Amino acid sequence: MSKKVLIVDDKPLILTLLEHILEGLKSQGVELTAAASGKEGLARALDEHFDLIFLDVRMPDLSGHEVCRRIKAADSEAYVVLLTGEEEDEVRGTEARADEHINKPFHPNYILERVSAILGLEL
Repeated sequence: MSKKVLIVDDKPLILTLLEHILEGLKSQGVELTAAASGKEGLARALDEHFDLIFLDVRMPDLSGHEVCRRIKAADSEAYVVLLTGEEEDEVRGTEARADEHINKPFHPNYILERVSAILGLEL
């Protein structure tokens, strides 16, 4: 059974970096989807089920906190990881029902380890 991962970030470099980090998991049935804005990410998340969603906290159109809040209200089974650069974002993320926070900058191996653990995959 395939696992679906959604990556939502308004910075193309971060989208590309996360896609590159997770590319090797495609051989284990992981499907990657990217969205370049909070609104696009929310629409995709509400349109189909994702097992794991990476959300940038600070996006100009719709914050990661708000996207998380709406996703959790509609689909509480999606595991949501907020990508943040500031500690106060973690408090707001907890209030939005995020499952986890990863601080930027992050190490690629850490991302890969977390995704593997969350989705039950082997590295």
